[in-house]
Amino acid sequence: MTNIQEIFGCQVFNETVMQSRLPKDTYRSLIKTIKDGKTLDIDTANVIANAMKDWAVEKGATHFTHWFQPMTDVTAEKHDSFITPVSGGKVMLEFSGKTLVRGEPDASSLPNGGLRSTFEARGYTAWDPTSFAFIKDDTLCIPTAFCSYGGESLDKKTPLLRSMEAVDKQALRVLRLFGETGVTRVTTTVGAEQEYFLIDKDVYNKRPDLKLCNRTLFGCRSAKGQELDDHYFGKIKPRVSAYMKELDEELWKLGILSKTKHNETAPAQHELAPIFTSANVATDHNQLIMEMMKTVADRHNMVCILHEKPFEGINGSGKHNNWAICEDNKINLLNPGDSPSQNTRFLLFITAVIKAVDDYQELLRASVATAGNDRRLGAGEAPPAVISIFLGDELTAIFEALEKGELYKERKPSDLEIGARVLPKLPQDTTDRNRTSPFAFTGNKFEFRMLGSSASIADTNTILNTAIAESLRVFADELENSKDFDTDVLELIKKTIKKHSRIIFNGNNYAEEWHKEAKKRGLLALNSTAEALPYITDKKAIDLFTKHKVFTESELVSRRDVKLNTYSKTLKIEALTMLEMTRRDILPAVIKFKGKVANEINSLTAIGPEMDCSVEKTLLAKISKLSMKLGRALKTLEQLTEKSDDFTTNQAEADYYNDKMIPAMNTLREIVDELETVVAREDWPYPSYTEMLYSVR
Repeated sequence: MTNIQEIFGCQVFNETVMQSRLPKDTYRSLIKTIKDGKTLDIDTANVIANAMKDWAVEKGATHFTHWFQPMTDVTAEKHDSFITPVSGGKVMLEFSGKTLVRGEPDASSLPNGGLRSTFEARGYTAWDPTSFAFIKDDTLCIPTAFCSYGGESLDKKTPLLRSMEAVDKQALRVLRLFGETGVTRVTTTVGAEQEYFLIDKDVYNKRPDLKLCNRTLFGCRSAKGQELDDHYFGKIKPRVSAYMKELDEELWKLGILSKTKHNETAPAQHELAPIFTSANVATDHNQLIMEMMKTVADRHNMVCILHEKPFEGINGSGKHNNWAICEDNKINLLNPGDSPSQNTRFLLFITAVIKAVDDYQELLRASVATAGNDRRLGAGEAPPAVISIFLGDELTAIFEALEKGELYKERKPSDLEIGARVLPKLPQDTTDRNRTSPFAFTGNKFEFRMLGSSASIADTNTILNTAIAESLRVFADELENSKDFDTDVLELIKKTIKKHSRIIFNGNNYAEEWHKEAKKRGLLALNSTAEALPYITDKKAIDLFTKHKVFTESELVSRRDVKLNTYSKTLKIEALTMLEMTRRDILPAVIKFKGKVANEINSLTAIGPEMDCSVEKTLLAKISKLSMKLGRALKTLEQLTEKSDDFTTNQAEADYYNDKMIPAMNTLREIVDELETVVAREDWPYPSYTEMLYSVR
């Protein structure tokens, strides 16, 4: 039996390890750096580096790496050994403070959006002491930021840290107005629920589209999908259970608070949820979770698929971003308390969130924009591309009463009567939850449900933090000049809610009626990545991010171009894979089967005119018709692909893929999927949806 307390954090150079291995003065200096941002001097860094190296070597580490997060949604690492040559042909193990604090990877070979030319290779990694170092694969991993020679951010960590400082600065201004002088730091916290699929490795290896694109480009629906709702929260299969057990243990060793595991809605789909932590650490942990999911799956002869829509016709995979804002004494500023209508501080902070989401809805949509996520959003199992906020009945009623100048009567807690005496009475919450809402208040936090499964959570939280920092800045600017704070703060809440009430919607976000209503309210419906990404660099966004020193204009342009380029490249890889699969496997299979049917008709006809070949002839006619359509669709996609490089801007290329390539790819898929339903199973070249989704038992 696993001793969780014994293994938890055993591979992490955490505060407990630091305290036991560092001199007291060094330890205090490091903690001050972590909490207050005080710069470490080189002598202190040398002491820390030596202790870190000794600890890592004792754990079996032979190398170290500056572990960073470039603009790829995955992590990057360059491994160096601790060895240094000495006389006599020997080596010693060495790790200096200078090496700990700074590294130098190639800054031109990773995505940079034009910030670095190919011949300008120099870049730097800088140690982030707020996220603990850890050991992975016998390597000491040091979480770092990544910047260019000129100081521009080339990663996802740096802007996130800047956005957290922006929230801290503006939130403290607001808290001082409430007389809270003892608070020294405000931190945003995140818990990211991770959805994923597991299929057998042998089946996976027979699907070129899964190997190259992480999703099935072809495949007709299985006779049984998720119609019976029997997979969600169902019994976990033994093979999956063994995988989850090992995954938990590996994550616990890395200090990751893996808490909840269960079957998700679709067959072969599952979810892992950690306990929340600071936004920066949560981002690091989520990257490790995704990596470890794949690593452990391989050990169990399975493949973990993190694509947002790997299988058509069933639920895709998201990543629910549970966001809150807390004081340094662990008080959650979004906790309504027993009397939310009387908790003015809570009402002001939640109003700040409402204002931020309404003001910058386009940026939140852009933060989750990828080719994969476009196939999930609005597909009937995920939030629509239109952003709205769910507050629940109680909060909505409080704000409505405030807007009307009426006294709100608090709902008294009540017990839920289930109807059987043997069952206990359950305390009933004052409001229900809404699983269709993109941005839902869930009691003491907001759950942003639009993130895709494969994405880093850094972009979304950077934008969310910055937008809320701006709301708090506006509030602080106004209230710092107030002569009657109690009256003015309520008036500010009232007028802000009135102005931004259009973003609040408590109903069914999947309903067609809501889409019509959202349009009337002036809410944006950005259905594709190509539509959403230009908003990253409009004047409104540039003003926001430069004001709070989160991004420079050139850094914003780089991120827009990297995302657009990634979008187009992803779709091009998918198009080329479709063409190859069709030409080399699907078309030959169809021709072969058509020949079999034709030969069967000839054989029956040769026996005599009394032989009925109507069924065979109908089948042959259908296959022939579909074959002709297949040939035309194949040619169309080939021609479009040939023209896909003839663009001078990333936006023009992305628009082309969105407007021309995707419809052509969808047409080809529809034809192939129909052919799969008529070609004999033994002649079809790839495993079916049934074989894939039910491959793990």
